[in-house]
Amino acid sequence: MNFIWNDGGRSTSGFVGLAGDCVTRAIAIATGLNYRDVYNSLGKAANKTVRNGVACSVGDDFLRQHGWNVEPGGDLPFQMDHLPRGVVVTHLEKRDSRRGGHFCCVIDHEIHDTWNPMDDGDYVIVGYWIHSGAKTGDDKLSRAPLRPRDDKQELTQNEFEKILKRLRALDTTASNHASTEGEKRNALRMMQSLMLRHNLSRDDITDDDNVENVSYTRMACPVNGRRACTWEKSLAAYVCDEMFPMVQWYYGRKQNRTLFWFYGPVDDVQNCIALFRELLLTIATAAQLQYGGYSRGSGASYAEGYVRGMPKQLSEPAHEMSADHIFSQSALIHARTLAVHQAALDWLRLECGISLVTTRGSGRGQHDPEAANRGKRHGSKHDLSSVAGRKRITHSNR
Repeated sequence: MNFIWNDGGRSTSGFVGLAGDCVTRAIAIATGLNYRDVYNSLGKAANKTVRNGVACSVGDDFLRQHGWNVEPGGDLPFQMDHLPRGVVVTHLEKRDSRRGGHFCCVIDHEIHDTWNPMDDGDYVIVGYWIHSGAKTGDDKLSRAPLRPRDDKQELTQNEFEKILKRLRALDTTASNHASTEGEKRNALRMMQSLMLRHNLSRDDITDDDNVENVSYTRMACPVNGRRACTWEKSLAAYVCDEMFPMVQWYYGRKQNRTLFWFYGPVDDVQNCIALFRELLLTIATAAQLQYGGYSRGSGASYAEGYVRGMPKQLSEPAHEMSADHIFSQSALIHARTLAVHQAALDWLRLECGISLVTTRGSGRGQHDPEAANRGKRHGSKHDLSSVAGRKRITHSNR
């Protein structure tokens, strides 16, 4: 099933920070109701905040009251063939484990969520909800219920960023001594109107680097074999450290394949995993053509050298900036990156139920220095100038 990142309208409803809100999110997406309204209704029913999750029974009662019917899932694997078409709210749990669960909205066999449960391969369907107006048959087809349109939910993250930029531009005009009194009044009036319409506060527009406003996800890239090659791990580290420093990675095994996971800010993760896949194919193909393989022997040495030789991301020219200003900007970027890393780790634990541990593996026994040096020469010629990677803090919008 295809995956579409969707937070159900949480960010555009003015919510910030991390939350284990899968029940609220899935219901908001499926019903088309405003996220804040669903959030408040579930909180009132549970008699507590639903920021860090809510009992499945509370979500069940809400859906039942709004005309949705539950069907047993039979603990079947979370796959397209086991769900009807249309709008479906699925209740998932990990196989052989009943510690917590996950609510996920599937629309016409496309997953709408902040991460893709199918990547795990361990989730089974406990049950799923369909609207009472949707008819199902043995062919697993149903029509989507008529859902009310919610403008806040339809607002994309990119459009939300455009609104923030517009508000910051108005804020600059309102506080600029060169602006006339009329310009200041108009700017303030437009700011107030936009903030009320989109449920934003001044903190949202004055703190451009507020980590609490970042939306997170994780995505998996499968590779062949039960063991990750040294050069594949080095490549994952290279892509994250040099090109997308806001993104972090880890790997694990699922049956007969290895999965590389990337997690962090949504756009960065999507771009990072696309580049990782492209480089994987490029390096593996080059090693295969020249040495007949890439997982062992000279082919693996060539691939390792290729990654080591790839160009490091250079900083932009400092021009006339003072050494103190350069140091201050670098420190600010580093602090921002560390804050995002910690927030992403917290999100991974809270939303996906994953806590990472660090392990050390043994090195590869065979090594071909000549093949490694050849790979290093080839890797140094790899052109990454077109990749939109490392983010820098600028002040052009202030």
